[in-house]
Amino acid sequence: MSMTRRLLTLSALLAAMYAQAQDSTQSKAMDEVVVTATKYPKKTSETGKVITVITRAQLDRSTGKDLSQLLNEQTGISVNGANSNPGKDKSIYLRGAKADYTLIMIDGVPIYDATGSSSNFDFRLLPVDNIERIEILKGSQSTLYGSDAIAGVINIITRQGGGNKLISPFLTATYGSYETRKINAGISGGGDLASYNVGYTHYKTDGISESTDKANTSKFDKDGYEQNSFIANFGFKVKNIAKITPYLRYSKYNGRLDSDAFADDKDYTYNLKNLQTGIRNEFTLGQVKLNLLYNYTLTERNYFNDSLMKESPYDGYSTGYYKGKEHFIDAYVHVPILSSLSFTGGVDYRNGVTDVTTAGIYKFDLMPGVIAKGSYGSTINSDSAKQNQVGVYGAFAFTDKSGFNIEAGGRFNHHSVYGNNGVFNVNPSFLLNRQFKIFANVSTAYKVPTLYQLYSEYQNPFTALDPEKAITYEGGVQYFSTNNLVNARVAVFKRDVKDAIVFYTDPNTFANYYINQDKQKDWGFEIEPTFNFRNKGQLILSYAYVDGKVTTKNGAKDTSYFNLLRRPKSIFGATVNYHITRALFASAGVQSFGKRSDIDFSTFPSSITNLKAYTLVNFYAEYQLIKALKLFIDVKNITNTSYVEVLGYNALGRNFNAGLTVRL
Repeated sequence: MSMTRRLLTLSALLAAMYAQAQDSTQSKAMDEVVVTATKYPKKTSETGKVITVITRAQLDRSTGKDLSQLLNEQTGISVNGANSNPGKDKSIYLRGAKADYTLIMIDGVPIYDATGSSSNFDFRLLPVDNIERIEILKGSQSTLYGSDAIAGVINIITRQGGGNKLISPFLTATYGSYETRKINAGISGGGDLASYNVGYTHYKTDGISESTDKANTSKFDKDGYEQNSFIANFGFKVKNIAKITPYLRYSKYNGRLDSDAFADDKDYTYNLKNLQTGIRNEFTLGQVKLNLLYNYTLTERNYFNDSLMKESPYDGYSTGYYKGKEHFIDAYVHVPILSSLSFTGGVDYRNGVTDVTTAGIYKFDLMPGVIAKGSYGSTINSDSAKQNQVGVYGAFAFTDKSGFNIEAGGRFNHHSVYGNNGVFNVNPSFLLNRQFKIFANVSTAYKVPTLYQLYSEYQNPFTALDPEKAITYEGGVQYFSTNNLVNARVAVFKRDVKDAIVFYTDPNTFANYYINQDKQKDWGFEIEPTFNFRNKGQLILSYAYVDGKVTTKNGAKDTSYFNLLRRPKSIFGATVNYHITRALFASAGVQSFGKRSDIDFSTFPSSITNLKAYTLVNFYAEYQLIKALKLFIDVKNITNTSYVEVLGYNALGRNFNAGLTVRL
């Protein structure tokens, strides 16, 4: 979409909606307090790290969205599959990095899937209704958070109990396109010594066909999805000395999927169970704070495909069982040394094991008159498929009244398979006249091999895999107007990765296994101006650009080429809202995604295909009928734009969700 068309679209939205309210998708206020940047509460004006906050107010207005759609609206993030069939897997690209280079945390605890070939977080697990706020920390962050934090960290903070009410029930009910129904209900409360929040969410949709009907036969069936989630957070205080917070999160979902791009499958099903439980403890000893965290994650996935009804040249049978367990322990302290100097340091431990069993029978037409058939199977056993990590980390933070701030730290990590590695970060910033913040960052990061890469039938037979290693350079400026009418941030980054793990086919033996080989170089920038209109509104604009290339072996030579598949080089966004009355609020937004590339595996040999740019226009409105009751409607893709997120898979057309929220 040309810049002229973008501005015309924005002008039309402004004419219709005037301006956005001060509740923002991105809170950039100078005194905003965040915890993810340093692991303890700190004002954004005192850290040079690039951080974005999705507030509770924005989450309350996102009931019609899922987590992937909400993140897909943030500057510098694209979530592939966010607007595809609801049950389809989602992949997040933060600043163009591949999905497993972004560390996802829930309440400060890294959440991994030990069963997968990558460690991607499953965004379907956590409903938006259970989230209090989200902090997005960009740049390499392995010093404080360890593996996977190459592109950044997303810390999802769940809703807790509290307040003055002992009992406060809540309910949200929605209905929408594709026979989509959602109910979220629960109860929260608290007092001086204890608090609680317990919630249950049921979600069900008929969905659409996951794969695209290339021949337009209209015979592809819908691939539905159903989920049940439960969350419980409890808090206990011992005077001003200790706070103990046990928690439990459980999610179970099932659905149908298609076998491949452009390929329908009428009997391919899956289900997943995920349990996360643990305890967070915070102790205050004078000015020293000690935090102790423990988390246990259990994931079980099952896939079953009896392909007798499959509309393709293939038929057969396949089944897959995946089970993974993760233990995480973190003990760290925050110690003020001087009025302007503090230290944060600790030790964390990670343990992961997995069991995987796959089996199948295949039969397909190799060529006219020639049928290929056979069987396959593999097993990974948790007795051997396991890994442990111990990390020791520390960081100093200096904050001076002159406006100069600097954070510097490092981590030493020991891995049970490959041995030792280390990382560091240096992050100076300067706040000039409490209006301009100039910042820079040099940081390194790493990603350890997954259990599947280490122990599957594709494990490297010659040498142990090393961690993937990265270094990120960042710089920029942020502006805060004295009257808070204008806030803006410009950030530039460069990210270099080496020893990237790739799936390799030996040209002589045709054996397949994982190796450390590729080098990845990415760079880009982000522009985020925000305009506040007193107490009436706000306009948020954003533009993000990313480019990159991989260097890999091609025979005896190195070959470099663009490889950011499914990721647009540029994304433009604009959001405007308007408080029509004290009770009536409306919002409109536009996102323009640039051209992308994908691989077409339906041809032989496979080929690179260019995907067209597209623009989506969304609308949201809510009406506070009474203090305890709110009505809302969320309409996505108003113009019913036809577009492709993933080649061979469908994207949603115009769709809506409407409902009510009750909070007593």
